[in-house]
Order: sequence, then structure tokens, then C-alpha cells
Amino acid sequence: MGYLYISMQKIGILGDTHSYWDDKFYEYFKDCDEIWHTGDVGDITIIERLKTIVPVVRVVYGNIDHGEVRRKCDELLIFDIEGVRTLITHIGGYPGKWSKGMKNLLRENDIRLMVDGHSHILRVMYDKELDLLHINPGAAGRQGWQKVRTIVRLTIDNGDMRDAEVIELA
Repeated sequence: MGYLYISMQKIGILGDTHSYWDDKFYEYFKDCDEIWHTGDVGDITIIERLKTIVPVVRVVYGNIDHGEVRRKCDELLIFDIEGVRTLITHIGGYPGKWSKGMKNLLRENDIRLMVDGHSHILRVMYDKELDLLHINPGAAGRQGWQKVRTIVRLTIDNGDMRDAEVIELA
């Protein structure tokens, strides 16, 4: 009798918490395999609490991060997950308005999923020219001008990115 191997990763994505913790992170990320934080974490305890939800937490530092967050996190992460070359950073821009040097970096590394934060503006966009999906989860914290706090969940399965779900936090 053969075994059915299901290779799929459910990812929880958040950013710009600015030291703000919401217990709803547990509720929405508890069934995820990984959590990605796109920077402006604020206090290191945010990362520690995320690690109590799932074992794999990938975090980049943002422009407001300092001290322990900056020492423990990278500015940029590039990795493969389920056949998808992925880049996470804090300031990266978006399709049509990439930050300086980002378009070349994405192209040179054959990135298929680019995730960033900084703007506090939720974006899930496809870049036809670079053949990649761009996600900015918006801001999960309370600091900033945004009126609605948001996070994103995404499924990655054998090269397929699907079921992107935007969650508004009241």
C-alpha cells in the first residue's frame, strides 16, 4: 500500500506591528505552517510570541527596528518554499514602482513571490513583466495612518500560490 504525501505550506503574513500584539494572530495563524513578518516589528517579544504559534517564523527588520530585532533579523531573505523562489524585505516597492535596485534583484534571483511591508498599504498584485506575485500584508499594528489593520494567509503547493486571503482585524 502506498502513502499519499501532501506537500503544501500555509503561510501567515503580517507586517508593521510596531510592538503591537493582537491575540487574533493566534486565531488566524494557528493552522499555518510558517509565519512571515515583513518588518517594523518593534519589540522582540512580538517575534517570540509568533514562535509560540508555529515553529517556523521568518522575519526581516524594518526601518524602525533596532536593538535585538535588528541583531536577530536580516534585512532581506531569499529562500525556496514548495518550489517557489521567495524574497522577503521591508522596503521593496511594488509592480510598476519597485524601489531602487529591486527589479534587478528580483530578476537576477528568479523570484516568483516577493513580500514586503513599510507602506501600511495592503497589496496583492501580479507583475506580468517579472512573472511574480507581490504581497504587502498592510499593517497589523496600530501605529500609522491606516484605518484598517490587515494580515494575509497564502497557500503554496508545489510551485502553485493560491488561496490568498486578506483578513481585516477589527
